Amino acid sequence: MTPGMIADSIVNLCGAIGLTVAMLTLHRRDPRGPLTRRLLIALGIIALLFLVRGMAWWSGSELLNNLSAIPAALIPFGALIVTEGILRRHAPRAAKIAILAGGIVIGLAGAAGIKPIVTPAAILLALFQLGGFAICARLLATRDPATLMASENRGIARLAVGAILVIPFILTDFRVLMPDIPVRLGALGALLVVTAILIAERGAETQRQALLLTVLRLASSALLGIAAAFVTTDVDAAQVMRFCAIAISGVLAIGLMVDALRAHFESQVPGVLNSVATSPAQTRDALIAELARHPIFESARRYREGELLAYDPALLRDFLSTRRVLRRPDAPWGIVAADPAVERLVSLMKANQATHVIVLSHDPIDLLVLAVPVISADPATETALALVRRLLASAREAA
Repeated sequence: MTPGMIADSIVNLCGAIGLTVAMLTLHRRDPRGPLTRRLLIALGIIALLFLVRGMAWWSGSELLNNLSAIPAALIPFGALIVTEGILRRHAPRAAKIAILAGGIVIGLAGAAGIKPIVTPAAILLALFQLGGFAICARLLATRDPATLMASENRGIARLAVGAILVIPFILTDFRVLMPDIPVRLGALGALLVVTAILIAERGAETQRQALLLTVLRLASSALLGIAAAFVTTDVDAAQVMRFCAIAISGVLAIGLMVDALRAHFESQVPGVLNSVATSPAQTRDALIAELARHPIFESARRYREGELLAYDPALLRDFLSTRRVLRRPDAPWGIVAADPAVERLVSLMKANQATHVIVLSHDPIDLLVLAVPVISADPATETALALVRRLLASAREAA
């Protein structure tokens, strides 16, 4: 096996793994959605292509290499049914018949592996894929924006940009078009697209965070690939490109697996907000008892006004009237540290080794004092505590 074949195999196997994980993630998010089903079919065709090609090039099997032409020829059909799902209407019947029939004929012709037609079939396959993508692009470009929601129109715009960016990656898979390319990058382009799709389905703030993490992964893996290339003695630009493609593909596939597993594990253990949202509790006391089952609230202790006589409730009342959640690292909370109310609240936190005080009510005083472990003290937890406070404050007291 040549270095190019090894690199092609690894990149394609990483692509198959990454796309399979993306399919599982999309199915978990929306198992019965009509667009999700179409996406799963399209991604399944592409993942099968990468798997068969990767195994063919790794094993040197000519049979598997020929059979890979079938899923490759069906990719335009997968793109068309996704386009229909996005537009929520059927494509012209002639276009559907042409893409489906053409995919079957070209796929079977490539799978036959007849030597005289191998090169013409490969060229025809490349043109057929580009033609199929052009039909999908035309359908999206000529849509009536008024029939779709604003978010759907934005999604189509992002899809168009992604398609333009990924076409050069797809072209590298055809040696007849780019015979001197050191490594085929189609699988890498697919990994970038599915990563972008999964990021686009998140909230605005989460999108920015996920985008920054993805950029960090890409930059770090590229640097790792460049460094790894110099392990060999005969380093050249082609070898550096192969190592970078392998490193980036591997890191993207691993990142998709890690994100999917993290989401699965988090779904198995309900968070603070899930615990409250699904609780049948109706009163503040019952909700606090429910929260006590969560690890973050294990150390929580409730203080009513009668239990705070040593801390001068009258003095604390005015101070707490404008505050909701107090963090010990933020002390003295915008005023001087020598303020009597600040001193008493800091003393209360120290007595309980607490990091947070949740103000349920300032008149009469009703506090929840707890210690959040340092490994859990992240912005998401702080937001959850603020929302829990609002829920508890609005809950009625037991009769």
